[in-house]
This record gives sequence, structure tokens and C-alpha cells, in this order.
Amino acid sequence: MAIKNYQGKQAAPEKPESSPMLVKDYMTTDLITFRENENIMDVAEKLLKHKISGGCVVDEKNNLLGMISEGDCMKHVSDSQYYNMPLEDTTVGKRMNCNVETIDGNMNVIDAAKKFIEKRYRRFPIVENGKLVGQISQSDVLRVATKQKSNNWHL
Repeated sequence: MAIKNYQGKQAAPEKPESSPMLVKDYMTTDLITFRENENIMDVAEKLLKHKISGGCVVDEKNNLLGMISEGDCMKHVSDSQYYNMPLEDTTVGKRMNCNVETIDGNMNVIDAAKKFIEKRYRRFPIVENGKLVGQISQSDVLRVATKQKSNNWHL
């Protein structure tokens, strides 16, 4: 004899209401920035002092010009030794990466995480109307993930 279940079909659990997790809500806005004419070794010292691996290069109107990183500074140190040139003889403008990819502050953090994986970058600047307004790093995305670890990430 078969046992019948009279409980009926159970409803799926309700998903908690959540607002999208946008990059602009988690980006860093208090940035260490650099200028084109700054000495590369001064930049290296600032990177070490602030325990960051790179930063945005801006002009006096806060327009994004490029990015400078520890790797750019190390390349300068290596080239200086190889070519027997003074370490203090180069500016950020000669070493920075001018081909900078930015992301939209209205992008979902999950989509930003995918972009980090695809591009293998450590940080993306956020620009509005040509002006640098913030930066999101892999660390920022991981902070969001650790805060959300008990919840599902909702898009």
C-alpha cells in the first residue's frame, strides 16, 4: 500500500529584498594620486609608505592621465642599473601606463569581480565627466564578499 502525502507542494523560500551592490558604494574615494612631473623614486617611496601597489596619475583638474605601479617603478630601477643611469632621473610621465581601462561606478560589484578576473588588473579607476572620482581594487571586492558571506550575492 502506498503512503500518500497530504502536505501539498511547498512554496520556495522567499529571497530577501536587496538592492544591487554597486561599485560606487564600495569604491575608495580618498585616493593617493600622482602627477606626471613627479619623480619616479618619490612615487616608489609613497607606494611603500602608504602600503599600496599603484595609483592614478591626474592633472591639476583631476583628469585621469594614467596609472603608475610598483612594477613601473621596478622597471625604472632595473633599467637604471642596466644602462648605468641615475635613479632620480625619471618622472612618472615617462613610466606611467597611459592606456588605462576604467569601469562605471554603476556597475554591479559581481560584474566588476568578473572584469578583475578577465583583465588580471589589481585596480580600476572610476571616472565621471572625465574626472577621477574613485577607484575599486580587488581588496575592495573581497571586503564586500566577506561582509556578504552569510547572504547570497544578489544582482
